[in-house]
Amino acid sequence: MIKKGLIIRHLVLPNNLENTRKVLKWISENLSKDIYISIMTQYFPTYKANEYEEINRKITKEEYKNVEELIEEFGIENGYMQDYIEEDEEQYVPKWEY
Repeated sequence: MIKKGLIIRHLVLPNNLENTRKVLKWISENLSKDIYISIMTQYFPTYKANEYEEINRKITKEEYKNVEELIEEFGIENGYMQDYIEEDEEQYVPKWEY
């Protein structure tokens, strides 16, 4: 249980692993090894995302594995990476009640 410190949450987007690489590299080079990173892989297209080919899908298993490799490459030890979910990604969408 984390009671004190810094947690960085990073959402992985499809077709954009270079951004994730840059973020993880910067964190590993500029911040304490004591910080925690939460890698979110829950992205899925909603609303008008289907109008943009580059974000009209969730991340692939290959992209997920590449992020795991980046975490290892940059020596990031503290944190959490969401499991890869092939179906039922809408479980991440809050049920808004008015």
